[in-house]
Amino acid sequence: MDKVYSPQDIERRRYAEWEKAGRFAPSGQGAPFCIVIPPPNVTGTLHMGHAFQDTIMDALTRYHRMRGDDTLWQPGTDHAGIATQMVVERQLVAEQQSRVALGRDAFIDRVWRWKEQSGGTIAMQLRRLGASVDWTRDRFTMDPGLSRAVTEVFVRLHEEGLIYRGKRLVNWDPVLQTAVSDLEVVSEEEDGSLWHLRYPLVSSGGTSGPQYLIVATTRPETMLGDSAVAVNPEDERYRALIGQRVRLPLSNREIPIIADAYVDPAFGTGCVKITPAHDFNDYEIGQRHALAQINIFTPDAKLNDAAPARFRGLERFEARRQVIEALDAAGLLERIDKHKLMVPRGDRTGVVLEPYLTDQWYVKIAPLAAPAIEAVETGRTRFVPDNWSKTYFEWMRNIRDWCISRQLWWGHRIPAWYDNDGKVYVGRDEASVRTQHALAASVMLRQDDDVLDTWFSSALWPFSTLGWPDKTPELDKFYPTSVLVTGFDIIFFWVARMLMFGIKFMGDVPFKEVYVHGLVRDHEGQKMSKSKGNVIDPLDIVDGISLDALLKKRTTGLMQPQLAPAIDKATRKQFPEGIAAYGTDALRFTFATLATQSRDIRFDMGRVGGYRNFCNKLWNAARFVMMMVEQAAGTDGAAAKLDAEIAFEFSVADRWIRSRLGETLRAADQGFAEYRLDFVATALYEFTWYEFCDWYLELTKPVLQSETSSAAARRAALQTLLEVLEALLRALHPLMPFITEEIWQRVAPMTRDSNTPLVLGTAPDNISSIVAAAWPNAASYPRDLEAEQVVKWLQSIILGVRQIRGEMDISPAKRMPLLLANVSAQDQRWLDAHGGDLKRLAMLASLECLPQGSAEPQSAMALVGEMRILVPMAGLIDPVAETERLGKRLAKVQSDIGKLDSKLCNESFVRNAPHPPSPPKRFSNGMI
Repeated sequence: MDKVYSPQDIERRRYAEWEKAGRFAPSGQGAPFCIVIPPPNVTGTLHMGHAFQDTIMDALTRYHRMRGDDTLWQPGTDHAGIATQMVVERQLVAEQQSRVALGRDAFIDRVWRWKEQSGGTIAMQLRRLGASVDWTRDRFTMDPGLSRAVTEVFVRLHEEGLIYRGKRLVNWDPVLQTAVSDLEVVSEEEDGSLWHLRYPLVSSGGTSGPQYLIVATTRPETMLGDSAVAVNPEDERYRALIGQRVRLPLSNREIPIIADAYVDPAFGTGCVKITPAHDFNDYEIGQRHALAQINIFTPDAKLNDAAPARFRGLERFEARRQVIEALDAAGLLERIDKHKLMVPRGDRTGVVLEPYLTDQWYVKIAPLAAPAIEAVETGRTRFVPDNWSKTYFEWMRNIRDWCISRQLWWGHRIPAWYDNDGKVYVGRDEASVRTQHALAASVMLRQDDDVLDTWFSSALWPFSTLGWPDKTPELDKFYPTSVLVTGFDIIFFWVARMLMFGIKFMGDVPFKEVYVHGLVRDHEGQKMSKSKGNVIDPLDIVDGISLDALLKKRTTGLMQPQLAPAIDKATRKQFPEGIAAYGTDALRFTFATLATQSRDIRFDMGRVGGYRNFCNKLWNAARFVMMMVEQAAGTDGAAAKLDAEIAFEFSVADRWIRSRLGETLRAADQGFAEYRLDFVATALYEFTWYEFCDWYLELTKPVLQSETSSAAARRAALQTLLEVLEALLRALHPLMPFITEEIWQRVAPMTRDSNTPLVLGTAPDNISSIVAAAWPNAASYPRDLEAEQVVKWLQSIILGVRQIRGEMDISPAKRMPLLLANVSAQDQRWLDAHGGDLKRLAMLASLECLPQGSAEPQSAMALVGEMRILVPMAGLIDPVAETERLGKRLAKVQSDIGKLDSKLCNESFVRNAPHPPSPPKRFSNGMI
């Protein structure tokens, strides 16, 4: 083995070997286990959320593969309608072209060419992260097979009356000029205004009555589309006015005063303008009261011909300004208040979205939702953690019909055709439409220009990727899939829809369990976004990046270029030397430790550095074991001559580490079963670093390095070293695939398998990669409580001595006398057997037991049960110098306390102080 662990020299080479050998394809043996990857957008690159999620899925996949399951991790990408179309349109603008000038067919061809050139980026990144997906089954949502599935679902649902066309309100992006899903809406609180407007009463009921109603609105330009003014029916102020009419300012229209319980009497004046065509709540009120729906906007958010002539053609915010001026001039502007409000913006364009009344295609969702709700209620699909089922039920029981059409060119074009009279025909293609409806060739048909929402094709993902609508062997074997791994933010948009469509078209749930993980935030708990300049590319952690390259990546292409200086400053502060190359295994192990059940997950780069050190620890431990084996081979002859004629003489340390390995494997098995990768990682980390490296290797050195050790004892130690290391590598493999393969390839040839005596120079039968090796069986390493008690006793004494050294500032290299008082009979037996180990590991000059009742010299003391550990101070320290040293330390601590108290008394400091990072792992005891 190389002296220094270098992941960059290992990872690409090992992955290429795995892929070439077809290691990730289903074996055809064992129980089926299947995960479908949440398809990332073909436009983009993997972000930290992807890397976190893919680590979880790969760990589960590798674990089940090693357990002997017939394992498939199904890969693929999503065509990402809006995002992809925007990317290609930007390219055309840079070339001084446009989508419209190019034409639909030519534009689609252009998108496909771009996809072929750039669509492989994510696949490359997945390989760098070690994802063991079956690349031979890679799918794309616009593939012919998946497109056929989309058309089939649309036609069948339409035939059953579950897809229909209707005019309703949608979230509308005036720049993209398309409806967008709720997931593509970013609503944040912004500073705005609340305008109080006077609406004159048509009949004031006499001179003593009110002359007008005052309504409050945050969008005064929409008043031109008002259909009513609403008040609460219980509001005594306005009860007498219900049923009367007001004159709509700036328009030659009268509108009614209606009563609706939706109105909050305490908000504003208690009078609300109702604009059914431009507000989702107003739309519902308009439906209840049969109000007119007056659309005053064009698709690009300018005022149309439904508005008064003087405002027509104005951009909406300019129209707002002129409407307010006109109201003020007419004496109809009561006042303007500052007001904070939630403003919906498109996540792609950043523009304010409009509730817009337009013809769209919808899925009638209630009949599909009922069986999907029942599936979770009865446990056919289980959420992990279970609390997310409550979120699922809340959404599903208040579900509304799904708008599935988008005014784009890139995507699955809606399989509907119109004749010259506007009659619509739905079918699998134009030929089948003509045949089904007996339409002559002379009847002109025009296909619908819209495409389907990307989530529509994604809802079919668990069965379309397995070959549906054909009855394929993969569909028969792997559906329903085993588990879906996803973030909580798309439970409704994706998880729920897959459940609905899976049950509808497959007759069964698409997955048995849904593991919902948290969202990755930055080290301060902030959402990662390009505008904040805190996005981290996971491959920059794997391969490293210079500061200049990182600054360029974070400040190029900002939608708000003015933010660049602040992003530059923050980046230089956090990464003054760029990001070091930590390797994939360190990043994956970090993600595993973060896979808790928390909603938000803070990513701290310091953790990655710590787990890079863990990789070094494992590498160096393996080198030590190899060195011991080589030395033994040289001492005992060719192939170490450790044949079956020499008996094993297992020490208490050998028995202890085997027992602890068994307990670690049981904890790992439980962690995988409960989707607690953080528990798996912690158990393996603690065992590797503290028990195997820090303790067992040190306890074993005397046996392997002493000429007085018997061949049987050396053989037992070597057997244990190699067997435990080899099993540990297999246990770590799902989390750290590359380093474990690299080491295992050197360790495996030294043992047949974990169930037969070790014979040096013999490779495991028919196994050439750890990917195909079996998961280590915890039952092979039964609990040995006696050995654990003895070693725990040894550790307690050694740690007690080290504690005294640290407290008294005594060098670790200085040998000290040790006295033991109040020694029990059991303590004495263990001292007789292991006193030599104690003296060596604790760096003792002498070890003596004091008789019961004898005087104890002035000593530093630690306790192990009832036994007292005494280190006499005479001759070890200079009392005067020690007093002076402690006085200086006390003065410094008191000074630090004073400074901290001063800061904590400062309210500004406390308010702005960053959230403390996650506690670091405890320090190693540092023996190797």
